[in-house]
Amino acid sequence: MLYKKIINDLESIPNLKTKDVDRYNKKLIKEKTDVSEIGEYIMENQILHRTYFQVSLGLIKDTEKQFEFIEKNEDYLQDWWHTDQLIQFLKKPVDFDFAYRKAKEYINSDKPFTRRWGYVLFLAGLQKDKAHTKDILALMKDDDEYYVQMAQAWLICDLAVFNPKEVIEYIESCGLKYNILGKAIQKMVDSYRISDEDKSYVKALRSKVKNN
Repeated sequence: MLYKKIINDLESIPNLKTKDVDRYNKKLIKEKTDVSEIGEYIMENQILHRTYFQVSLGLIKDTEKQFEFIEKNEDYLQDWWHTDQLIQFLKKPVDFDFAYRKAKEYINSDKPFTRRWGYVLFLAGLQKDKAHTKDILALMKDDDEYYVQMAQAWLICDLAVFNPKEVIEYIESCGLKYNILGKAIQKMVDSYRISDEDKSYVKALRSKVKNN
């Protein structure tokens, strides 16, 4: 069976790393291998997750159909911390208006990893355009799930790389709970892509946003 072959092939690679999985998956894509049958096994064996999505999405040339595939396989995203890996497999460039419509649906899902996907999908390059900053920030809302909070914090930090002024103003006034803003501030402080001046300023905001 295909899933057993894939597991055996991957597990036979010494010191298996992501780049090894990618090399293997690209070979499957080149051979146009249909990996649909391994879907039912990926929740049992996490090693199959990346192969299932990377190969399947790699064989789909239309962005909208790629999103349709992800939605169809939404249950396979749950409890998968690396949902953000999906952005690597999307056909580029992704249309912002299309992605934004999708994100508005995803962030209102009752499934936490679907909500996580609703935020990290912007990291496919859509966060770089300053014109999009305000609209993306408008999607942020309080969420009790740790993996969603981390996605929000990561996205806020990445937006700050390209538009620090607007993001810092947002942090000061948005009213989001500290469990999200605190993580965003820490990511900004740790980032080598954000200026020392902006790091110092946002670090000083900790007590203010914590008391909101």
